[in-house]
Amino acid sequence: MLIKELTELNGVSGNEDEVRKFIKEEAQKYADSITEDSMGNLICYKKGGSSKYRVMLSAHMDEVGFMVTGYDDGLIKFASIGGIDERILPGKRVLVGEKRIPGVIGSKPIHLQEKAERGNNIKLKNMYIDIGAEKKEEAEKLAPLGEYIAFYSMYTEFGDGCIKAKALDDRVGCAILLEILKERYGFDLYVCFTVQEEIGLRGAGVAAFRVNPDIAIVVEGTTCSDVPGAREHEYSTVMGNGAALTIMDRTSYSNKKLVDFMYKTAKDKNIPVQYKQTATGGNDAGKIQLTREGVVVASVSVPCRYIHSPVSVMNRRDYESCLNLVKAVLEEFDNNESLIESFKLHNVK
Repeated sequence: MLIKELTELNGVSGNEDEVRKFIKEEAQKYADSITEDSMGNLICYKKGGSSKYRVMLSAHMDEVGFMVTGYDDGLIKFASIGGIDERILPGKRVLVGEKRIPGVIGSKPIHLQEKAERGNNIKLKNMYIDIGAEKKEEAEKLAPLGEYIAFYSMYTEFGDGCIKAKALDDRVGCAILLEILKERYGFDLYVCFTVQEEIGLRGAGVAAFRVNPDIAIVVEGTTCSDVPGAREHEYSTVMGNGAALTIMDRTSYSNKKLVDFMYKTAKDKNIPVQYKQTATGGNDAGKIQLTREGVVVASVSVPCRYIHSPVSVMNRRDYESCLNLVKAVLEEFDNNESLIESFKLHNVK
């Protein structure tokens, strides 16, 4: 499991270089060929025995973060990249640029706030990043306009199999795909590590157009809301209950026959599995599904609490469940390639 190595790399959307370089070095051990397209996606190919069908696996390399937009004397003004809850930001540690310049997100201190201010959430426009610079010229030299900024958060194991890290969405998927890449099947396998998912699923459509798959499975880190304040019927997923299968979200509608097949495969092989109960959010399946004449898609995810923050939390058992389910499904395809064709036939029950 490469979760530690992957999450401690910085790869804010549009700046996935660090992550791509690491994944490429790992993937070269197992892939027959690796293509890097103009967007920055990595497409790793393993030739099958018959090569009659193309199966695509996808996980995105990017993470949410920030970008330098201006200065207030020596303090940095910034914008968010991807969906981040601004309420969590004050006091968080960050790393600026390739030199990993340490900084902290600050705001007007509470003892200087008016009574009305204390009752409201601080807006991102009123925050800044302090890197210890006194003058604008110094800050500008260290962190020029457009520089990327990532959360600073070290990988930590705690409790009963729990892991805290940043960027579990979707380095957990990248780790699973690197494990899958070690296998070989009868069909052609395309393991794709995509870019810019957090800002509009931009890389996946390009990768899918190039691969032109018969089936695509997206492997993700998804919302987990089994926490106080959320009623049970509002839970998206439950940490520890296994891999989460998506039926529908804001961007895609998974192939129902494929989802049912994956759920049954999990049950038959005693792999813990659950359905994602909410239809919010979205992932690369949304763009892959609409590529060319349309692609059969499904999404399987590892539940992650506090997603899009520097302290996302997952359970190792859910990671193993997700990995084992993807492997089991691919093995079923390998044993009976006609299954792949059956999912493509829309009206066949």
